[in-house]
Amino acid sequence: MSLTTYWLEHAWLGTRPQLPPGGTPVEPGVALEVDAEGRIAALRTGVDTPPPGAEPLRGLTVPGLANAHSHAFHRALRGTVQIGSGTFWTWRELMYEVAQNLTPDSYFTLARAVYAEMALAGITNVGEFHYVHHARGGTPYADPNAMGEALIEAAAAAGIRITLLDTAYLSSGFGEAPNVHQQRFSDGTADAWAERVSALKPRGHALIGAAVHSVRAVPADQLATVAGWAEERRAPLHVHLSEQTAENDACQAAHGRTPSQLLADHGVLGPRTTGVHNTHLTDADIALLGGTGTGTCMCPTTERDLADGIGPATRLQRAGSPLSLGSDSHAVIDLLEEARAMELNERLRSRTRGHWTANALLTAATGDGHAALGLPDAGRLEAGALADFTTVALDTVRTAGPLPRLGAETAVFAATSADIRHTVVGGRHVVRDGHHTLVEDVPSALSEAIAALRA
Repeated sequence: MSLTTYWLEHAWLGTRPQLPPGGTPVEPGVALEVDAEGRIAALRTGVDTPPPGAEPLRGLTVPGLANAHSHAFHRALRGTVQIGSGTFWTWRELMYEVAQNLTPDSYFTLARAVYAEMALAGITNVGEFHYVHHARGGTPYADPNAMGEALIEAAAAAGIRITLLDTAYLSSGFGEAPNVHQQRFSDGTADAWAERVSALKPRGHALIGAAVHSVRAVPADQLATVAGWAEERRAPLHVHLSEQTAENDACQAAHGRTPSQLLADHGVLGPRTTGVHNTHLTDADIALLGGTGTGTCMCPTTERDLADGIGPATRLQRAGSPLSLGSDSHAVIDLLEEARAMELNERLRSRTRGHWTANALLTAATGDGHAALGLPDAGRLEAGALADFTTVALDTVRTAGPLPRLGAETAVFAATSADIRHTVVGGRHVVRDGHHTLVEDVPSALSEAIAALRA
């Protein structure tokens, strides 16, 4: 059997249950062997120097980061939506303008560059919350899944994994037809959505999941169709949940229920479901989400950019809701910043420190994020797991100084995506020494793709 060996100068092994009480999860000198199937075949600690033929990864190696919530085309909004003031709803109008200009070809080009940026940031798997399905006016393409296929191929071209969360988006609001911008998003009915998405097939780097855009975008009597499709396939199911108080108020007016209660009534909640944002929740909502094992994906950099508010992440986790992280609108693409922001947001709200350890925050950014995307065999450095990992430099102006055994704290509370040195997916080097091996010039690729959309 062909094996590739990597030597990790320091490795974060925080998910290993065999750590002694008080033991550090950062281990110096780890030899990691990758088999021909792209999985970790063996892990040996106490290896002081690189074995013959091993590829050294200097810095702190952690499991690949999982970006559990992405809208790839929102990357074109970076900078342009920072002019003036407004609300989530005024921001949304600018987002619609970008969505109108997408084609399968231009979406592939943009998404390839965006996913390459993610690889440079240490992300090995993205959950793409995909709802731009059709041509302008809602006319299906010759291949009804042309846009989704473009995203799947873009991830392959950028060297990362993708869980395509194909999204049902059927209405503009409670009882309202899609507006002119949203016609591209709608399949008309949940049954038509299910028929279309059933033609999408998973492949080596790609899983197919489902999403309910929100309770305002999928009529209550059609929620069960989407949930049933995911349940039948044991697929991940995601949903934007209580991001805005206006959505909560409208749901109460239409159904006399909170969005969380409405989703529970129609079988949407459960251990394979992830609520994205979960910002404005009642005590009963928190108990409901935790009690059903429904996950929570926090997107702090987007939530603060859009002035959404700070979600009750600590209370949700204590209630039983696993936490994951996403970069959502890509105001920045930096999962270390998302992890840091979740803790720092909570400090600002509570005026106390230390709600999560660095190990807990890295777990949200790795293992729990991959599980939310249907990959429970990723996000760990141990035999049998997918050989997806990334290395954070410990010798930059941001990370130099702390002892290596504090590498987890250094990564979460000091490092940024600029400190990612290597990214390996399925045992293959996608980022080496800070350079993408498949996309030669990622900044130029981003600039050209975004300029083409504006034109």
